[in-house]
Amino acid sequence: MRILIIGAGGVGTAATRIAARRDFYDRFVIADFDPVRAERAVASVADGRFTAARVDASSAEAVAALCREHAITHVLNAVDPRFVMPVFEGALAAGADYLDMAMSLSRPHPREPFARTGVKLGDEQFAAADRWTAAGRLALVGMGVEPGLSDVFARYAADHLFSRIDEIGIRDGGNLVVAGYDFAPSFSVWTTIEECLNPPVIYERGRGWFTTEPLSEPETFDFPGGIGPVECVHVEHEEVLLIPRWVDAGRVTFKYGLGKEFIDVLKTLHKLGLDQTRPVRVGGVSVSPRDVVAAVLPDPSTLGERMTGATCAGTLVTGLDKAGAPSTAYLHHVVDNQWSMHEYGSQAVVWQTAVNPVVALELLAAGTWSGAGVLGPEAFDAVPFLELLNAYGSPWAMRAQ
Repeated sequence: MRILIIGAGGVGTAATRIAARRDFYDRFVIADFDPVRAERAVASVADGRFTAARVDASSAEAVAALCREHAITHVLNAVDPRFVMPVFEGALAAGADYLDMAMSLSRPHPREPFARTGVKLGDEQFAAADRWTAAGRLALVGMGVEPGLSDVFARYAADHLFSRIDEIGIRDGGNLVVAGYDFAPSFSVWTTIEECLNPPVIYERGRGWFTTEPLSEPETFDFPGGIGPVECVHVEHEEVLLIPRWVDAGRVTFKYGLGKEFIDVLKTLHKLGLDQTRPVRVGGVSVSPRDVVAAVLPDPSTLGERMTGATCAGTLVTGLDKAGAPSTAYLHHVVDNQWSMHEYGSQAVVWQTAVNPVVALELLAAGTWSGAGVLGPEAFDAVPFLELLNAYGSPWAMRAQ
């Protein structure tokens, strides 16, 4: 297996450090538009199997050329979702398999954005499924932590815990604090704005997918791992588009534990138009307001030393257990920032995101997971994944509600 990671930011660098401790591959190429970032990620592991390269992720042709140059078999997309489609298409053109942690972008319904779906997350990728199947190549989409591990939890619950699933609700939250900053998101603010201010999608059996108001239906969820109660709200997320394709559930939702302060900041950005991606003229220059917001905030990959607390990703499932009795279970994965910084030099959120595609790549290398077409994590047996995640030293857990 010869792997290309595109994107040497926080997640790409964390994936590099995690993979350096494993031996299931022959070569790892770390590529970024900024070659210094790629070289820095490679230098952090001091491993002869790793090579740095430069790539323009907006060009499918450039991605394909780099794949061919290094005889790449698997491409891991670790750049932001704006570049999903060119990386996805470049991998296919080069005959490589593909993994990502976020799917192709959505576009709201032009007339009823808070009631009906327009172009959904992943629609562009699923539209290409026949081409991937015909080529005998696999695109494993949404294989991060959320989406990714949360979807694996849904498949595990369906196979091993429940005879009927009434609702699957992804619940993500943490108590991370960054010293010295009044406001410093622990993940890409560009992506956070995208998923939090787009119309959230909900799935219901018999109705299908529909949308609602952003940041709606607040609830307080008590997270494990010493995190405690956090206010959670509806946001747009891939699990709602992925899980119903392979898991029979009456309802699927995603609620993000942002907390009141973060929710208020997002609402203010929206009111001011600073969430927009369409460029505006400022003097003689065209700039995207959202890019400006991202530029003035600190790079999340640099915050680990200042960060304390933990992050939790999990899947809340309600229905009937295998004996037919009412049951509720929260399958979850907690990463403490002190642990991830000490063990890997990566802050908790990016490490938790990065470990899951590396686990998936190892399962693909062993032939434990295999397939062709455009598939989500739910399409595969969950048990080998969860066992290998434990072997990586980061166990998951389950709590009866």
